[in-house]
Amino acid sequence: MRRMDSPFRLLEELPEISEEGLVPAVESFVKDGNLVVRADVPGMDPKDIDVSILGNVMTVKGERRSEQEVKKEDYLRREVSYGSFERRMTLPEGAAVDKVKATFKNGVLEVTLPMAREAVAKKVPVEPEAEKKVEIAKK
Repeated sequence: MRRMDSPFRLLEELPEISEEGLVPAVESFVKDGNLVVRADVPGMDPKDIDVSILGNVMTVKGERRSEQEVKKEDYLRREVSYGSFERRMTLPEGAAVDKVKATFKNGVLEVTLPMAREAVAKKVPVEPEAEKKVEIAKK
């Protein structure tokens, strides 16, 4: 079961996984009235990342290329994945897709979209219910 970390649930289609299995981790949250989506893409060059929005679907594509040519049999351990990936996320209502901004720093892609004021979730306090005392009849 996945925990919902923001008041908006980004509906995500299954990522397309390359032979090498590259699937960057993604997180999303609302901060200061903006929807923020971050993808961990260490070792990638920003020019190898493409962000596009069609309707209310955001697509992030990229490719991590291997710098060195090493034969499979020469590896002692290989945990880093190389290859291409594609992630699609359905954006919530109220996301201003015409004002999207994408930045890249320290191996993290950050996409920011302003949210309409009425689309930002309102916090609802949860009040505890008064406990009922049960009396046991004495015999």
